[in-house]
Amino acid sequence: MTRPPKPDLPLLHGVAASAVACPAGPWRWLLDFLAERLPLVERGDWQSRMSRGEVLDERGQALPPDAAYRHGERVFYYRLLAHENEIPFEETIVYQDDALLVADKPHFLPVTPKGRYVQQTLLTRLARRTGIATLTPIHRLDRETAGLTLFCIQPAQRDAYQRLFRERSVDKVYEAIAPWREDLALPLTRRSRLQERADAFMQMQEVDGEPNAETEIRLLERLPDGLARYELRPLSGQKHQLRAHMNALGLPICGDRIYPTLQPAETQADFSAPLQLLAREIAFVDPISGAARHFFSRLRLASAG
Repeated sequence: MTRPPKPDLPLLHGVAASAVACPAGPWRWLLDFLAERLPLVERGDWQSRMSRGEVLDERGQALPPDAAYRHGERVFYYRLLAHENEIPFEETIVYQDDALLVADKPHFLPVTPKGRYVQQTLLTRLARRTGIATLTPIHRLDRETAGLTLFCIQPAQRDAYQRLFRERSVDKVYEAIAPWREDLALPLTRRSRLQERADAFMQMQEVDGEPNAETEIRLLERLPDGLARYELRPLSGQKHQLRAHMNALGLPICGDRIYPTLQPAETQADFSAPLQLLAREIAFVDPISGAARHFFSRLRLASAG
């Protein structure tokens, strides 16, 4: 039996529909299955969503709260949180055509929905703003990092753009504010092997072995209070590469809550001290049009004036 194609479902508050498969099981009612399999949404909330027509079958038809459970089918729903704290910074669209959208992501804003963030993510905000349901990030920035983020618009072209990053065919330039070291000769290229620490969640560390991370570091200017502004060019793409390399040089980036010391998670968001790291420029040859692309962030680091 051929499975029907995914229905062409509209966005809901900027969120695309997600799917869950219905395996064989003891459930008589769909509501029982959803409450058990997706328990982060309370049963009463599932019932309300179904009453509002926000749970759909493979044909795009709304499933009511008393819908029977049918194994072997897929059910579509929207990832929405009952409570989500607002991130009080705005994104900006730097460039948009039929294939590509480039946005300036503010500090603290995640790129994609995950955990306690759905509406307050760059992808959802842009989808809600543009109405483009097919937006897909081509790469990622850490939530704490600000700057240029690329999105593909046409699903058929997604792999061609993502291949640029897999094959390291993209020139990326970052800026960072960090301490000044008079004894450190710059510019320099930091090459080392980075791996996750077993004893500290989230942190990367330099270890012995074949280098897997390379960053060019150049001084842009000295700043007051023993700080300096640096240009960072990653020539590889390891997790936290820029933050880990700067920390290894004794230059932890200002506002970093992971390096040199992993700080406890905040119970309440503090937006007063963002990580002073900005994805400033990105350049590549467009795999679809063949045109040379070079984009510049309009954001500035607070400590850079």
